[in-house]
Amino acid sequence: MKKIAFSIWQLKPVKWIRHMRRFRLVYTPLIAIVLFTVVMGVIMGTLQLQEKGQQEAALFRELSFAKQRIQLRFANNTDVLQSIGRDIVSAGDLAKSKENVLIQAENLLQSNHEIAQIIWINEAGQRQWKIPPDNLKTDWFNKTENAGAISQGLKKTIELSTATNRPAFSHFISVQVPNDELISKEIRNVFWQVVPQISGTEIKGMVAVLYTTQGLLEMIPGELKGQYRFTLITDSDKILAISSDKNTPKRAFSNQTSLDLGVLSPNLSLRIDTYPPATNLTFRMLIGVVLGLSAFVIWSLWSVLKQMQVRQEAEANLRAETNFRSAMENSTPVGIRAHDMNRTITYVNPAFCEMTGWSANELIGQNPPFAFWPEGQKSELTEKMNQALKLALSQEKKIGVEGSIIHRNGHVIQTRTFIAPLINERGAQTGWVTSLIDISEPKKIREELAASQERFITVLEGLDAAVSVISNETGELLFANRFYRERFGNTAKGHFELAGGDINQNMMQALAEESGDMITEGIPPSSLYQESESEEIQLLDEATGTSKWYEVRRRFVPWVDGHLAQLLIATDITIRVEADDLARQQEERMQFTSRLTTMGEMASSLAHELNQPLAAISNYCMGVAKRLKGNLDPALQKDILPALEKASDQAHRAGTIIQRIKGFVKRSEPQRKSCDIREIINDAVGLAEIEAHRHRLSISTELADNLPPVDLDPVLILQVLVNLLKNSLDGLREVYPLSSRWSAPPVKISADLDTSTFPAMLRIRVTDGGGGIAESVIQRMFEPFFSTKNDGMGMGLNICRSVIESHQGRLWAKNQMDAEHTKLSGCTFTILLPLESPGSKGNV
Repeated sequence: MKKIAFSIWQLKPVKWIRHMRRFRLVYTPLIAIVLFTVVMGVIMGTLQLQEKGQQEAALFRELSFAKQRIQLRFANNTDVLQSIGRDIVSAGDLAKSKENVLIQAENLLQSNHEIAQIIWINEAGQRQWKIPPDNLKTDWFNKTENAGAISQGLKKTIELSTATNRPAFSHFISVQVPNDELISKEIRNVFWQVVPQISGTEIKGMVAVLYTTQGLLEMIPGELKGQYRFTLITDSDKILAISSDKNTPKRAFSNQTSLDLGVLSPNLSLRIDTYPPATNLTFRMLIGVVLGLSAFVIWSLWSVLKQMQVRQEAEANLRAETNFRSAMENSTPVGIRAHDMNRTITYVNPAFCEMTGWSANELIGQNPPFAFWPEGQKSELTEKMNQALKLALSQEKKIGVEGSIIHRNGHVIQTRTFIAPLINERGAQTGWVTSLIDISEPKKIREELAASQERFITVLEGLDAAVSVISNETGELLFANRFYRERFGNTAKGHFELAGGDINQNMMQALAEESGDMITEGIPPSSLYQESESEEIQLLDEATGTSKWYEVRRRFVPWVDGHLAQLLIATDITIRVEADDLARQQEERMQFTSRLTTMGEMASSLAHELNQPLAAISNYCMGVAKRLKGNLDPALQKDILPALEKASDQAHRAGTIIQRIKGFVKRSEPQRKSCDIREIINDAVGLAEIEAHRHRLSISTELADNLPPVDLDPVLILQVLVNLLKNSLDGLREVYPLSSRWSAPPVKISADLDTSTFPAMLRIRVTDGGGGIAESVIQRMFEPFFSTKNDGMGMGLNICRSVIESHQGRLWAKNQMDAEHTKLSGCTFTILLPLESPGSKGNV
C-alpha cells in the first residue's frame, strides 16, 4: 500500500488527477450501495418503532378492556347478591319464595364460573344454606388442612363487613390441593366476599360468596387469552392465577393495572404479556382472522341459545327472551339486525344503532333500500342483499358480503355482512339475522400494506442488482426483479448458477456448521437466516458471449407460505474486476520495467568489468602466436597457431558482443553495415554445431542463391541466430533421449526473400522437429523474465525480439503439425528483416 501511495505521489499532476478520477468511478457504486443500505436500515428502524408503539397501545387497550370486564362482572355480581339477600329477607318463612331464591342463586353459580360457593348467614351468624351442597370443589374446602384457613378468612370478612356495614373481601387463601388433581389449578387460591343485608340500621343477614382467582380470568374473552397471557398478582408479586403456562418471549411487551373489586377489596393487579406475533401477515391471514371471528360469534350465539333453552325450562318465555337480548347487546360489538320474511327490520342491537346513528325505533320497520345505505349504492346493495339471502340457505360456510353504510352524520363505514336464517323452535324459518362487522380500519390497513408493497417492489425493480427468491423444497422461482429477468430470464437457472449448486446442499451445510453432527430436523438454527459472506462468481453471458463477474450474497428466509426459501442478491462487478486486473497488469509492467532497469545496470557493469580481461586474453593469444611462428616446427604451427588465432578472435568477438549489449541496453542504435547474411548464418551454425555434436544432433542450412547484402549489425544478428539454434537443439533434446538421437531430424536454418510484402524483406527461419510449444507458452515466451527452464532467466527471447525490432524487423514462432494434423511435430521461428535500413536511402 505504501508503494502504491508513493508511486501516486511521484506521478505528474495530470496523471494524478486521472488516477483519482478512476478511483472515484470504481468506488462510487460501493458508496451508493452503502448509502442505500443505511437509508433502508433507517426506514426499517422507523417502521419497527412505529409498530412497537402500535403494539403497546393495543396492549394497553386490551388490558383496560379486560379490567373493565372483571370490574363490571363484580359490580353485577354484587347487585345480584344484594337482590338475593333482599329476597331472602323479604320472603320470611314462605317456602315458595325461598325456593325462588335458591333457583336464583343456582343460576348465578352456573353462569359465573369464578364463584365456587354461595352461603346465606342469618343475623345470628349461623349458616342456613349453601350452594352447591357438596361437590368436588367443596370437598377440598372441607378437608382438615384447608377448612380452618377458609373458615378463619370468612370470619374476619364478616367482622369487617359488620363493622363497616358494607360489602367486604377477605385476604387471598391458598388451598392445599395435589398438583395431579384436575381442579388443582382452578381452586389453588380463593377469597371471600360478604354482602350484608341492612334494614334500617340492623344487619338482617349476609350473603357470602367464595371466589376462585383462576375463575376471574375466565371473565376475559377467549380470543384475548389466545393472543395474550393474563396474570393475577398481589402487591408482593405473588402469582394467584395465570391464563396460560406457555412462556412469553424475552422481548415480549407487558403492562399491568390494579383491579378495584370493591371498596374493601384486597390489593390485586392484572398483568398482560404478549406472545410472539405472527409473521408475514398477508391477505389470507386477514381473511382467516375475519372468518375466525365470525366463527367465534356464531359459536357464541349457539352457546347463548343453549343457555337460553335451559333457562326456558325454569323461567317464563318473556324473561328468557329479555335475558337473551340483554346478553347479546352487552357482549358483542357487532351490529346485528333481524328481518322478517318480507325483509322488514324487526330488531336492531345497540351496536348497530351506534354504527348508523339512528335509534332503534327509527330503524325498526324499514324496508330495503334502507336509509343508512349510501345514496349512490342503494340499488347495488339491494341486489347484493337479494343474492346473499338466496345463498344463505344453500351454503354451509357463510361468506361475508362487503358493503358500506352511512352514519347519520355523513361518515361512511365499510362493513362485512353475514346472513343466516332465523329458525323458530318448530324448525320453521321466520326471518333472517344479519351481523355487520366494521372493517374500515382493516381495509385501510390492507390498502396501506398494498401501497407499501408496491413501493417496495418498485425499488427492487429499479435496483442495478439481480434479486431472486427460490423455494427450498421445489426449486421454483418465487420472485425475480427486472435486472434478474433481463440477465437470466424468468427461470431459476440463473439463481442456481449464481448460488453455485443445489440450495438444499447449501442449507444442510449451514445446518452442519451451526450444530455439528447434531441437526434437529424441522428446526433450522438462527444462523441459517443470517446473510452469508459475499462471493465473486464468473458467468458467461450467453447473449453477448462475454464473461460477467457478480458479487453474490444469499441467505435463507421464511417465505409468505411459511416454507423455507433462499434469497439471493447478485451485483454486477465486471467493471470493478476489469479495473482491478488492469491495475494488476500495470503493477506487473512497473515491476518488469524495474527489473529491466536493474538488468541494464548489471549489463553495463559486466561490460565494464569484462572488457579488460577479454582484451588481455586476445593480446596474450596474439603475442604467443607471434613468438611461436619462428620457433616451432612447421607441422606444429599448423595445429597450434590457428587455434591461438581463433581464441584471440573469439575473445575479440566476446568483447564486441558485450559492447553491443551495453549499447543496446542504453537504447543506442545498432551499428549497421552492409553484410552478407550467408557469412553470418555460417558463423552462427559453426558456433552452435559444437553444442549440437556434443549432444549427437546436427544442423542443416538451406540458403537461397543471389541473396543481396543487408544493412544490419552482424554481431547482434549473429547472437540472435545462435540463441534460436540453441533453443531448437534444446527442444530436440527434450523429445529424443540420448539413445535414439541418431533418428532425430536436424535443426534446419534457411534464408530467402519474402516477396509477399512490399518492399521485399529478408526471411530467416529456424525449424526443429521437437514437440512444439504450448499455446499458453507461445503467448508469453517473449515477455521479460518468463522461462520454462529451471535455470533460465527468461531474457533470451525477449532480447532477441528487441534486437530484431531495433532493426525494424519482426520475430515470431509458429508450431508445426504432423501430416495427419493430429499432434505437434516441431516449431518454426521466423525473422523478417528489411533489406535496407530506413535512413539508408536518405543518405545516398
